[in-house]
Amino acid sequence: MLVDYYKDDIQVTIGDISTSTAEAASRWIQSGTSGDTSVRLVVMPREGSSEEMNAVLSTCQVILDCLPGTQAPRIARLARQYHLHYVNLTEYVKETNEIIELAQGADTAFVLQTGLAPGFINILAHRLYLDLFKEYPVEKADSIIMRVGALPLNCKDPHFYGFTWSPVGVATEYLEDCIVVRNFQKTVVPALSSRENLIIDGFPFEADLTSGGAADLPDYFTDKVSELDYKTLRYPGHYDWVKIATSTIPQNRDKIAELQRIMLENIPMVEEDFVLIYSAAQGRDKNNTLWLNEKSYWIKQVPWGNIKLKAIQATTAAPMAEIVRLLFEENWKGVVNQSQIDPHRFMSGPFVKRVYRE
Repeated sequence: MLVDYYKDDIQVTIGDISTSTAEAASRWIQSGTSGDTSVRLVVMPREGSSEEMNAVLSTCQVILDCLPGTQAPRIARLARQYHLHYVNLTEYVKETNEIIELAQGADTAFVLQTGLAPGFINILAHRLYLDLFKEYPVEKADSIIMRVGALPLNCKDPHFYGFTWSPVGVATEYLEDCIVVRNFQKTVVPALSSRENLIIDGFPFEADLTSGGAADLPDYFTDKVSELDYKTLRYPGHYDWVKIATSTIPQNRDKIAELQRIMLENIPMVEEDFVLIYSAAQGRDKNNTLWLNEKSYWIKQVPWGNIKLKAIQATTAAPMAEIVRLLFEENWKGVVNQSQIDPHRFMSGPFVKRVYRE
């Protein structure tokens, strides 16, 4: 996306621990863009850095961290060392808190959780909250809900699911605690502890609490709304399967690792996907009448250049690309969370408009 938009004004370097993976990514980028596109490669060590990697970092301005969340603090430290802007995707809470600490006082920006969820969904929710007061006679907001699902077009029982992207992290978000707002206060609740059924655009889905998707909104909206939470959307029946799978794990085993193993043994990887997004802000007027400001998106494969992006690829990459654009227009320094990003500028940007059809 960035190469297609900025053309010759941008130089991209792909880093990976695998030479073949980096080369494949480079070919994929080049095949998807028009004209001559130069993409550099760097093979990353599994820990720390290397002379080759240091040489590349010394010539860059921004690191876009799309690695597994456990690697985020390591890459953020390198960004701090080389005075680079840092942008990441991970929903991992512990690693995000580590980066917040190490980025204190930085002269460059550390923009966190800039993908689909966390990321786009949080900025959308913030916009719906602001517009609730602009477009309706609302005096106070009651709730903000955020719902996202990356789903296969087709699936079968008993799990009613298919991996449309990397399976790493799904088990984590199903088992790690979630940060929510209840009765105007930030609080921590167990994952998968508040299942709901809902109909979006006429179709039934289920949703439940999962970790990380709320980004910093529980902090920002404490004392502003009575309730706020993030839940992951699934086809009906999926969470019953997860509950059964989790119950089979012995108490002395690593639950996250075991659940991931069970899921990988039973759930296939799929190519045909779509992303479903729903968010709403609700409030009351002076007569105590409820008003709802809501928005939903159904996104399937997105043509971009000479290729088609999977829905999860496009909806994850577009928000990150939008942040890069804003990064060069704003004077951001230190940690930048989702609540600090102007939702109207973000939503009207070229990458988000093209993918989300805003």
